[in-house]
Amino acid sequence: MGIKAWKRKRGRITAAAMCTAVLTLPQGAAHAATASATPVLRTYLDSNWGGYVAQGSFTGISGSWTEPHVTCGSANDLFAPWVGLDGFGSNTAEQTGVQTDCSTGVPVLSAFYEMYPGPPMYWSDPVQEGDSITASVVFNGGDSYALTLTDTTQGWTERVNKSIAGRNASAEAVIESPSQSYPSFSRLTFTGVTVDGQPFSNAKPLPLSSGGYTPGPLSGGSFSLTRSP
Repeated sequence: MGIKAWKRKRGRITAAAMCTAVLTLPQGAAHAATASATPVLRTYLDSNWGGYVAQGSFTGISGSWTEPHVTCGSANDLFAPWVGLDGFGSNTAEQTGVQTDCSTGVPVLSAFYEMYPGPPMYWSDPVQEGDSITASVVFNGGDSYALTLTDTTQGWTERVNKSIAGRNASAEAVIESPSQSYPSFSRLTFTGVTVDGQPFSNAKPLPLSSGGYTPGPLSGGSFSLTRSP
């Protein structure tokens, strides 16, 4: 995620982290996510992602959130909420969301999508703190995916169809910091998250904490991430 060369390097770090995220969890965590017939109660700490991730076989995910007000603590602060398929123990990731970059000293928001191992791509549409965002990633069949991002506050929608040999092995609604340095925000809430047209909770997703942000209980398709005490 990024425009300058040094930011693109950070983008490659995040892409690699996404596809090996399962390796950062305690041993057996991935097995628990698929084998358990009941919701996972433990939140795994210090992962690359913060939010909820389901493993299985999926064809689409969608969800909404409001971009939070953030406070930049350093020029290294960088994070993004997004939804996507794959990336959790697989070799590809198909995702779309909004990046907040503090490298200039103030938050700069950019809409993006990424088909890892390809680089992130950015749309030029305006995004501001407080905007209501809706995102979706849908498997079209074959190697084709539709990625859609809407800013209902600003009144724009972007949609692309891209090809990659994905496995559709995971579905996620998460936040991530490619630089492993989050700016400060009080709360970010995902709402209306659905997987294959069903509430996210039906997929028995695994809760993950990242950079001091922990997800609260998942109710249907809604949950909030807040700073851990």
